[in-house]
Amino acid sequence: MPTVVGPHLAAAREAFSFEQACKSGRFVVTVEVSPPDSSDPSVLIARASRFRDLADAINITDGAGANCHMSSAAAAAILVANGLTPVAQFSCRDRNRIALQGDILGAAALGIRNILCLTGDHVSQGDHPGAKAVFDLDSISLLRITRDMRDRGVFASGRKLTVVPNLFLGATANPFMPPYRDRIVNLEKKIEAGGAQFIQTQFCFDVPVLADFMREVRARELHKRCAIIVGVGTLSSVKSLRRMATHVPGVHIPEAVLRRIGSAEDQKLEAKAVLVETIQSVAGIEGVAGVHLMGYHNDDILAEAIAQSGIRRGVSTRAA
Repeated sequence: MPTVVGPHLAAAREAFSFEQACKSGRFVVTVEVSPPDSSDPSVLIARASRFRDLADAINITDGAGANCHMSSAAAAAILVANGLTPVAQFSCRDRNRIALQGDILGAAALGIRNILCLTGDHVSQGDHPGAKAVFDLDSISLLRITRDMRDRGVFASGRKLTVVPNLFLGATANPFMPPYRDRIVNLEKKIEAGGAQFIQTQFCFDVPVLADFMREVRARELHKRCAIIVGVGTLSSVKSLRRMATHVPGVHIPEAVLRRIGSAEDQKLEAKAVLVETIQSVAGIEGVAGVHLMGYHNDDILAEAIAQSGIRRGVSTRAA
């Protein structure tokens, strides 16, 4: 049966669950789930429900890697309808400012409260390399426009909205891509100019580099203005990890980590052990508000790592 969507007007800046968690001071957990290559939502619901008691929110990617999947807004709305808290990603690669504003307004009407603004991977990285990239906006300008829709009640054109969307705004950062000073400057722009309220970073496999980045974050007191959620995760073999480090922009994996996993008798088990240790180390860095777990179709590893790391004490990895 088709989903029947009734009126769902956004409350005026009421903080919903994920925003409340980020502002509570406790360590938060988010998990990334890719939308399916299917019009059947059942697999998406099953995968996301695995993290019902393990994560504060579930990120739904928007054509990650420039590959085509179910739309982020539609997949996020399915999670809302099933009692889960999504973070819907919106990429500037595929849509201009008219389409992006319309999609974000529609997402808010469907009960989606948390959005992550991305510039987006280039189309040459994905399964439609002949597609025409748009890039009318970048992530900072998309953040600014969305903040104005929420706080000023206007579209980018200046035209007024009848009812403003109630949104918690996020962006990304990559502490692991040189030149490192530029990463801090870019983060500061997203917070100051764009109004980002939470940040999710690229995969962290190098904790000392993250610690250096966070020292500068604390020096500028950016962690007091925005929840810094550090990306962590893994794949099930050293071959897959090497491929990711080679082909995914901004992913840096120290050779020592790759050798450790590659020399293990059970690479999947060792990769999970490295992930658990990374989560525990990241949780000890001042200014880090939480972790964001990623690992393409490795839901079992991610769920077990959350439980074993101790960041969700008393919560099992049962499927919901």
